[in-house]
Amino acid sequence: MLADTTSVSRGFSPAYLSLFESGELKSRVDRAVKSLACCTGCPRDCRVDRLQNKFAVCRTGRYALVASHSPHHGEENCLRGWRGSGTIFFAGCNLRCVFCQNFDISWQLRGTAAPPARLAAMMLELQDHGCHNINLVTPEHVVPQIIEALPVAIENGLRLPLVYNTSAYDSSESLELLDGIVDIYMPDFKYWDSEMARKYSRAPDYPQVARRVIKEMYQQVGDLVLDEHGLAMRGLLIRHLVMPRDIAGTRHVMNWIAQELSPTTYVNLMPQYYPAGKVTGHEYAEIGRRVTPAEYEQALDEARHEGLRCLHS
Repeated sequence: MLADTTSVSRGFSPAYLSLFESGELKSRVDRAVKSLACCTGCPRDCRVDRLQNKFAVCRTGRYALVASHSPHHGEENCLRGWRGSGTIFFAGCNLRCVFCQNFDISWQLRGTAAPPARLAAMMLELQDHGCHNINLVTPEHVVPQIIEALPVAIENGLRLPLVYNTSAYDSSESLELLDGIVDIYMPDFKYWDSEMARKYSRAPDYPQVARRVIKEMYQQVGDLVLDEHGLAMRGLLIRHLVMPRDIAGTRHVMNWIAQELSPTTYVNLMPQYYPAGKVTGHEYAEIGRRVTPAEYEQALDEARHEGLRCLHS
């Protein structure tokens, strides 16, 4: 049970409860699990039989792999509040970002298998701790496993908002399954240019995919809604990591958000890039340094020029 009801805004009801009560969530679970037999759960379209514990790019078979779950106080203010965001870090990833700051989790697969009952128990442990939400980090490749665990968690008292914390390399199939389940979508928008996405994440179609799925996310949940305490309850929050030499194409990304979504969209322009993962030596020398104050200020100016509301971590 919830440790302290002040962790959730009075009158708030998570989106997934309606689907659970109507019986639709059970149908979603059936569809999600069946989809693992020929996996097209992300744009890689690997089509492996994950029910038989086969895998491809994400290196995750039948069950989700979890690296850690704990209250996290380093997220955006509207997520971490005063008791922390209840983060579940999934191991594996469908991208191959050479600068990944969670390289040991995403590339080296540091994590343990979490069948539905265990994954549900993690959600409930975070709720009992008083966290303000359940923050699913790098969930793109384990959407069926999350949906499978959700009814178990609900039956045992889960009532927190669900945050889908994604790189935005998701499939339309996954977003259809998640419609009415996720309260807060928090996608990255990593790159504007396909060549940059190919070079640094091995996904040349990333910009096109991100634009499509972020639009769908916005249609599902709309602008970010905060409660009387400044905590996020529902809506879209976009993250954009500012990169050295404007590798990410920040101006174009900010313009697209304002024009194609809304200038009232919340954006977190993140300055914390640093060389990590495979960014060593000479191969990626152009991103082998931190972002300068001038580069970050330029990114802020571009967002403000579009009228966007900027948050800070």
